[in-house]
Amino acid sequence: MKRILFILLIAMGCIACHRQARVVEATGEIIMVDSTADAIQDTTYLSHLAPIKQDLEQELNIPIGYAPAAMQVYPPECPMLNWASDALLAMARQRCPEPVDVAVVNIGGMRCEWAAGDITFRNVFELMPFDNELVVLTLQGSDLQQLCEIFAYSGGQGIAGMRIKAVGDKVMQQEALVTINGKPLDTNRTYTVATSDYLSQGNDGMLPLKNYLQIWKSNEKIRDLYIEYIKQVKTVQAKVDGRMNTNTQ
Repeated sequence: MKRILFILLIAMGCIACHRQARVVEATGEIIMVDSTADAIQDTTYLSHLAPIKQDLEQELNIPIGYAPAAMQVYPPECPMLNWASDALLAMARQRCPEPVDVAVVNIGGMRCEWAAGDITFRNVFELMPFDNELVVLTLQGSDLQQLCEIFAYSGGQGIAGMRIKAVGDKVMQQEALVTINGKPLDTNRTYTVATSDYLSQGNDGMLPLKNYLQIWKSNEKIRDLYIEYIKQVKTVQAKVDGRMNTNTQ
């Protein structure tokens, strides 16, 4: 009997010694890797972050295209707005399964200018720091006409695939002559408009966009599409060609 008890005690001891540890509680916190991270003094954290930041800095400075002239931002029409609109229209036509007629971007979304020279990943991120995504809206011609009149009498926005000319008075008769791909806008038909998901909600004064009949979502960030477009064309350039003729006096 004593021998059996002795053996049991040894067995229980062996089991206790080989018992695996298990986590019974864990806590954590989110640390944003942004400008506030520089104030963190945790040496372990900083040692892990340093090589990541170094790699990111190198990646952001890689040239992806070249601008032979400065890309400036100013209303009612400017090289940057025209380029951004043209690029968005080109990428929408590559992505959307249906034909895309025009593109609309907002001048408020252009957050910097580009000097002549190499265009890098950093330049694109600085131009568009937002996570806006490409959408294509099916819009009634009458709503598109109203949108163009808002542009013509409020200082202008970025457009591609169409031309706008103010023909009325800013106060009493806000009318605009609009041509799309060289033809007069028809208020009785529908058009497809490439823009951002942000503007599709009627933001930045573009209320007629909220009246869309259908919406196609790319689920791709416009910033990423600009990067891809620059890689495709290599040269970043646009000129002021009179596509936005406004009356804001």
